[in-house]
Amino acid sequence: MSTNHSTLMKSRPAHRLCSLSLLLFVSSATAQSGVLDLTTLADYAAQPVPAYILRDNTPTGPNPPANAITNSGATLGRVLFYDKRLSVNSTISCASCHQQSRAFGDTAQASSGVAGTTGRHSMRLINSRFSAERRFFWDERATSLENQTTRPIQDHVEMGFSGTEGDPAFADLITRLSAIEEYRVLFALTFGDSAITEPRVQRSLAQFVRSIQSFDSKYDTGRAQVANNNDPFPNFTAQENNGKQLFATPPNQGGAGCAGCHRPPEFDIDPASLNNGSIGTFTVGVTDLTNTRSPSLRDLVGPGGQSNGAFMHDASRATLADVIGHYIAPPANANIDPRLTRPPLNLSPQQRGDIIAFLRTLTGSAVYTDPKWSSPFNAQDQLTLIILPTTTGAGTQPNGDGTVTMTARGVSGLTYGVESSTNLSGWSPVTNVTADAAGQLSYIMTATAQPTFYRFIYTPPAS
Repeated sequence: MSTNHSTLMKSRPAHRLCSLSLLLFVSSATAQSGVLDLTTLADYAAQPVPAYILRDNTPTGPNPPANAITNSGATLGRVLFYDKRLSVNSTISCASCHQQSRAFGDTAQASSGVAGTTGRHSMRLINSRFSAERRFFWDERATSLENQTTRPIQDHVEMGFSGTEGDPAFADLITRLSAIEEYRVLFALTFGDSAITEPRVQRSLAQFVRSIQSFDSKYDTGRAQVANNNDPFPNFTAQENNGKQLFATPPNQGGAGCAGCHRPPEFDIDPASLNNGSIGTFTVGVTDLTNTRSPSLRDLVGPGGQSNGAFMHDASRATLADVIGHYIAPPANANIDPRLTRPPLNLSPQQRGDIIAFLRTLTGSAVYTDPKWSSPFNAQDQLTLIILPTTTGAGTQPNGDGTVTMTARGVSGLTYGVESSTNLSGWSPVTNVTADAAGQLSYIMTATAQPTFYRFIYTPPAS
């Protein structure tokens, strides 16, 4: 275990035992940075989605296998997403290039990796689920989000488990993660056993990324009040409504036609779109015609109007005004989308400003601060897990003889301590129990005159 992840894992529930009256207790420590309470998982699976949002690229099986969001799977994905140990030198995580404060994008033109900088600007991940497009990366080389998630890990420059140029292979990362006992706990919670494989890593990371959603924007408030997107929104200014109309109206009818590729209300990219006229790279004199995808237009800027990073795959447009300017007359190339091979747009400065005002209404707020999408680690890269009780024969079971059996899920073969407390502050060791072959922990408690709380606790050996 790397020294910057000296980790304490606590298995709870803590039970108050008095005349066999049992109370499940969730510690206030769960609000602390670096504490992940698996007894009360964040809601990823049942987040509300507006009725007008219809596109969803979640696999439903059988090929590729179904991968609906689960609370445990997205929680594991969150830990993997923020864990720097997924890079060869434990310095880079997925979140290094996809930052919550920037709608899971990056303000740098090219993001830093373990062996240099990325070849393209980091794409914002927000609302990745809500798109008809199932392929990922700017050039669509990943056939699914699941397939995409481990590509950066296996890139020599980005995270370094490439198996080339002297790098360790992905199998070496699996070995590393398998030796980290908190991952054995998390994988057992999610998949029923502690085996760590690349498909399981992919499924968990994809669930977390798909859970990142933003539907609390000014646009959503207005859209909920009208029958369809073309109606004026009652909460919009005249400028914003005019910008919305220009965005949706085709160029041959006096609009900008943006909606032809960036389709409301998801504002996802049309899967049939081709290159948008931007072919730059970070290498002088080299062009790139393969970029045909874009992220959702939601949260192009932050809630205070701050930049979430420059635009296009090469970060060549610094502002929304620059983006509008590009689309006035996009330079042609061999792979340009035919919808862009038209006369220059005849948009006045006022109309351009109206479109920008509308685009700003697509920004939400909660996604930038909601703890369920933030790093679970503390400032020292430490993580404490409070472990979920089993769901079969779960929690506590009176035995009819003045005792109660307390159960929880552990990892087969690991030894856990049982501790007791009368005040939930000071804890005293009682005994040790070892998880059975199925990962079950069990301890028989005896009723006492004084109310007593119990918990399982697991502390990994010092690294």
